[in-house]
Amino acid sequence: MPPTTPASTPIEDYAVLGDGQTAALVSRAGSVDWLCLPRFDSPACFAALLGGPEHGRWLLTVRDPISITRRYLDDSFVLETTYVAATGTAVMLEAMPLGDGRADLVRRLEVTSGTVTVEHEWIVRFGYGAFEPWVHHVTDPQGFDSIRAIAGPDSLLLRGDRLPTAVDHRHTDLFDLSAGEFVEFAATWSHSWLPVPERLSITARLDATRARWGEWARSCAYYGDYRDAVVRSLLVLRMLTDAETGGIVAAPTTSLPEQPGGERNWDYRYCWLRDAAMTLEAFLEFGYREEATEWRDWLLRAVAGSPQDLQIMYGADGRRDLPERELDHLPGYAGSRPVRIGNAAVDQIQNDVLGEVMSALHMARHAGLADTPDSWSLERTLVADLELRWREPDRGIWEVRGDARHFTHSKVMAWAALDRAVRAIEEHGLSGPLERWRAVRAEIRADVLANGFDAERGTFVQYYGATHTDASLLQIVQVGFLPATDPRFLGTLAAIRAELEVGDGLLRRYRTEKTDDGLAGSEHPFLACSFWLADAVARTGDVAESARLLDRLTGLVNDVGLLSEEYDVDGARMVGNFPQALSHLALVRAVHSHNDAAHGIDPTTPMTPVHADRMRRAAHDLHR
Repeated sequence: MPPTTPASTPIEDYAVLGDGQTAALVSRAGSVDWLCLPRFDSPACFAALLGGPEHGRWLLTVRDPISITRRYLDDSFVLETTYVAATGTAVMLEAMPLGDGRADLVRRLEVTSGTVTVEHEWIVRFGYGAFEPWVHHVTDPQGFDSIRAIAGPDSLLLRGDRLPTAVDHRHTDLFDLSAGEFVEFAATWSHSWLPVPERLSITARLDATRARWGEWARSCAYYGDYRDAVVRSLLVLRMLTDAETGGIVAAPTTSLPEQPGGERNWDYRYCWLRDAAMTLEAFLEFGYREEATEWRDWLLRAVAGSPQDLQIMYGADGRRDLPERELDHLPGYAGSRPVRIGNAAVDQIQNDVLGEVMSALHMARHAGLADTPDSWSLERTLVADLELRWREPDRGIWEVRGDARHFTHSKVMAWAALDRAVRAIEEHGLSGPLERWRAVRAEIRADVLANGFDAERGTFVQYYGATHTDASLLQIVQVGFLPATDPRFLGTLAAIRAELEVGDGLLRRYRTEKTDDGLAGSEHPFLACSFWLADAVARTGDVAESARLLDRLTGLVNDVGLLSEEYDVDGARMVGNFPQALSHLALVRAVHSHNDAAHGIDPTTPMTPVHADRMRRAAHDLHR
């Protein structure tokens, strides 16, 4: 018998807390409904997001609030939530601390006026809500009473000023606090066979975490329009970057549906080469070279070996084995089943991926990032393999589970890979078969223009022989296959808007009724594609329209500046995994193109230190 379907908190009601190795989703009501420990792709110990409280959550809140407002303190992931009740006001601070080698979530609730009633519930269920742990009281190294939950290799320790009591397989408490009073709590993961970790100061860790995030954000080399959205998006991308390995996960969640109640539910807690390469470009465009170096080094480790074994995605640690399976014990978000962990797309052939990777590494060279002894050798090997297979059909950027096709975008990105290889030799003096690669580049270009362009309609098409578009064709100008003012691209831009635009500026990836993606149902506008539209419009020189689109799209962030994968226009709600790296990186890159267009900078100019400095000075002079 399938599990019952509880009411689901709107996705936009969640904020994210992260420590660079995993992340928690906490609702406006103060419920931590999703947390995988100690890594992004570890099994969740709080999984109410995909079920109900019985699947694990940590609730700390003020009962019967009249209003709830929240914000991140400065440019950080320290979340401040203000609860106003009829009898008083309380402020919660919570974060996942940085820099001390712990997997912790800390919370501090202080009453600032009157008296409030505090509700506390702690339900730990390891294995994505499947396993009820052995829970018992222990004494921590400082002699304080704590509650420890253990199942197999996992241990989660709760300590604080007032511990909840066991009632019906959960721990609960209800108590009053008055002005000036506060409670502090910390949940700490460790291996079950290790001693209880020592107690650390919660206030000091909140302050240190706020300072560390703020220091990172202040390095952002941008002071123009939409700066708040840019900085928050860059923070999200950094939070989704594994601090130890440099791998960048697509989202910290799995199985948040593209269509509530449907089957388009995927596990995004992995590192897609495509998304990560685009993130590297975003970091470089806004002055973050260290992150680019970390990702380049991650790439060399992850793809080491035969080029035939190149995957489209890996674990954040470079792990290759990501088998997909379904969790039948979870009802899914808003009844959306199946709930999946792992991702079968790992086995797909997607010929566009190397184009994104080579474009990112090319930008890194122009930004002054020195090659390692192995990096160019690896690139040469991968390009040589692409020479042999670019003519083959693939599953494309959207990872369709229907038939493989000759996707136009995949061919364009194969061209981009060869183009960057050629330019590495021409512009940086690296060694390689220059004439052969020039010939292959020309061959791919001719093939795309002959077979991917519908001359009668004046537009590129989704795949060879198709009569419709898809939003990935907007990347034709991002990689320089054609200039943005080319009539063939302008015709494509008009066709995409006519076929895919929904709700003014919001684009679907493709029409599901015209694309055999192997799945039932439909999907909503894809936020990354919507920002690609604003990016493309800026590149055509229409600054007023790109600003209008950016105003519309940046206005869709939730109250703490986060974006999901897709947006349901009719329901005015977020859908898909959250927060979504691809949405946020598309935002920052669209703003970058808009800023370049507004200041007369050619967006195809290589990202050199000189270009970056000119961008900073122009924006600063305009807004000082």
